[in-house]
Amino acid sequence: MDGWVSCGMAVTRSLDPDILDPLLTRLNSENSAYARVYPGEPIGRQPVHTIYGGGHLFRRDSARRLGDLALASMAEYGPDAESFARAIGFEGETALERSVYERVVDKLKREPVEDFRIDFEDGYGTREEAEEDAHAAQAAVEVAQGMKAGTLPPFIGIRIKNFGLGTCERGIRTLDIFLTALSGLTGGKLPENFVVMLPKLVAAGQVRTMVELFETFEGRGGEGLFPRGSLKMEFMVETTQSVIDSNGACPLPEFVRASKGRCIAAALGVYDYTASLGITANQQRIDHRGCDFARHVMQVALGGSGLFLSDGATNIMPTPPHAVQPGASLTSAQREENARTVHDAWKLNFGHVRRSLMHGWYQGWDLNPAQLPVRYAAVYSYFLEYLPEATRRLRNFVEKAARATLVRSDSGVGVFDDAATAQGLLTFFIQGLRRRAISDEDLAATGVTREEIATRSFNAIVRRRLGTM
Repeated sequence: MDGWVSCGMAVTRSLDPDILDPLLTRLNSENSAYARVYPGEPIGRQPVHTIYGGGHLFRRDSARRLGDLALASMAEYGPDAESFARAIGFEGETALERSVYERVVDKLKREPVEDFRIDFEDGYGTREEAEEDAHAAQAAVEVAQGMKAGTLPPFIGIRIKNFGLGTCERGIRTLDIFLTALSGLTGGKLPENFVVMLPKLVAAGQVRTMVELFETFEGRGGEGLFPRGSLKMEFMVETTQSVIDSNGACPLPEFVRASKGRCIAAALGVYDYTASLGITANQQRIDHRGCDFARHVMQVALGGSGLFLSDGATNIMPTPPHAVQPGASLTSAQREENARTVHDAWKLNFGHVRRSLMHGWYQGWDLNPAQLPVRYAAVYSYFLEYLPEATRRLRNFVEKAARATLVRSDSGVGVFDDAATAQGLLTFFIQGLRRRAISDEDLAATGVTREEIATRSFNAIVRRRLGTM
């Protein structure tokens, strides 16, 4: 044993290197293996939504068209900050309402769509073989032209039919036609952040099939249509078997392992999932408790894996019941009914998105362009509302990192902050930055740097500042 004296107290040790080194070697190996499977929350950008559109309708400028429709909806049913806040059910201070409104309008003008999925599944339906063939090829033409013109959203992909009985051949055929045409038009280039979505996934073998297809498109040992490793996938949880399989185990981690690193996201298909539970149509909704169970299982099974997790959609559309006919105008009663219908749908959608955010789901589906203003308003308001208090609390933690602190919230209630709470505050800023709802200037006000937040760990930040790393 060795010992030394500090502050009048002898410190001794019993574990010599012969004992300790093998233990640490084994622990470091185990920890490294764990870190490879669970690298932690990404810090790169994740879209706040995915909007779907039938493959037969997609055009190179679809994102801009959807943005124009969203702006028109705002102009008609929420033309200023006060009326828009009232329409979506957002109660905030006047300055906050104005900030949210201005950011939503700016977003819709500048980048109306963050993620678009060209849909050949539920949003497309079943058609003649030749018709779907033609639409798959045309969609590739539009994507290629959108790449050249710079009109595609920052994230884009294609959803094919599932790999189940009766649909697997059609799904593969559509994927083949689309990718073959796209490669020929672009010289083997893919759009940035391109992904293939596999719906209604129930078995790891379906993922392995997708990987084999990707490897074939890329060329197993020679020239392929696309660079090696460039094709990525995501899957949808839409059946109970995707949550718990016939062996009573959760198959989600196995799905990811079967992808050989190609899976980047998983989405919950709310309405197919609730249908698989035997829930009737009038009770199928995003906030059903059955969906909460699936969401929690997905978070537990896939949290920390680096995958994007995406929630479902609100299926009540903000569509006015009365359309203006050529040469006619609406009555005041019809206009009031239109506004009431849209506002009711907006309020429902706003509540659903905010609920998802509260449960740690920062991305979700949109089905209608008039839902885009609500999506962005919900995200911006969620982060901007809490930003002042979160900034104070995190700054306080950074300044007094060596001990737990007691801070007082805006409501006057004492809130005890410990390291776990500090990690939650750090997560708030990470998620806000990833969604561009929080700026670098907002982060700087906390005293935390970009380099520090990239560690994704409050403990790591403290250790660095104390010089123990």
